[in-house]
Amino acid sequence: MILAAMALAAGAPGPLIIAHRGASGERPEHTIGAYELAIDQGADFIEPDLVSTRDGVLVARHENEISETTDVAAHPEFASRKTTKVIDGQSLTGWFTEDFTLAELKTLRARERLPQLRQANTAYDGRWDVPTLDEIIALVQRREKDTGRRIGLYPETKHPSYFRTLGLPLEEPLVRTLAEAGYVSPDDPVFIQSFEVGNLKRLDGMTRLPLIQLMAAPAGPPDLPDATYAAMSTLAGLAEIALYADGVGVEKAMVIPRDATGHLAQPTSLVRDAHGAGLKVHVWTFRRENYFLPMNLRAGDSPLAHGDVIAEIQAFKATGIDGLFSDNVAEAVAAVR
Repeated sequence: MILAAMALAAGAPGPLIIAHRGASGERPEHTIGAYELAIDQGADFIEPDLVSTRDGVLVARHENEISETTDVAAHPEFASRKTTKVIDGQSLTGWFTEDFTLAELKTLRARERLPQLRQANTAYDGRWDVPTLDEIIALVQRREKDTGRRIGLYPETKHPSYFRTLGLPLEEPLVRTLAEAGYVSPDDPVFIQSFEVGNLKRLDGMTRLPLIQLMAAPAGPPDLPDATYAAMSTLAGLAEIALYADGVGVEKAMVIPRDATGHLAQPTSLVRDAHGAGLKVHVWTFRRENYFLPMNLRAGDSPLAHGDVIAEIQAFKATGIDGLFSDNVAEAVAAVR
């Protein structure tokens, strides 16, 4: 499958800029406000993480547990729905989207997930609700008309095997919703990403849209307990990925690790190896706060201060990556454009 979605940035140098959960460094993540700001700042793609409601509607939340990103705990009518569940082997206590209808979920308001690091973002708490995939697509297509440029969608299926066991599969409504909006071919500006393997293989039989295998260095696919992303990032592993996906979405440490002092070390061969297998490489996630940056790119001692994320992005750009996820779109644009 040809990644013709890459043509979206054909007129601009550098890797694709993917707004990680929207402009989440400046607005509460996965809100219409975060997506709008990311588009205004020049993102090539916006990224909605998708989970399901009880009535099978796809909505944008980083996790199906929503106590950190909504005001659900302040709603006494939903107090009895607080529960503990095991999701991909992890025990979580809180409120879960699959226990709410869309109408119920729409009574909640979004709030900043990292208030200790992003205190300014709390000024926007309560301004927006939880958006549906349909609403996000409508925003993108409206802004395309306003700006005269293509704006891509980069949805991630969150915990797809878990949701399928509940009778709330993500793949079918995702492909159907995208198709109804006109996204059906490799030429359309959409990438679908997942940490799971079976999910992507199922999608490969359902759509011609480009697919991205997500990977994190110390872990493995939730649906394949005997597999590791380390093994999947070898030459043999990448060749296997190329049979069902079009690229890999990898955490930064898999491309440029950090040494014992917290500085960037020498790049690995992953970008070169993936390109050799015919795969694109998209890297996550670039954030400007000191807390997330290499030691030599931090500004002062406060973890809240903004360091030199532009220099970090440029170091990764030099490895030949094809795209990058950033919470801070303006800085990403400055670094690569």
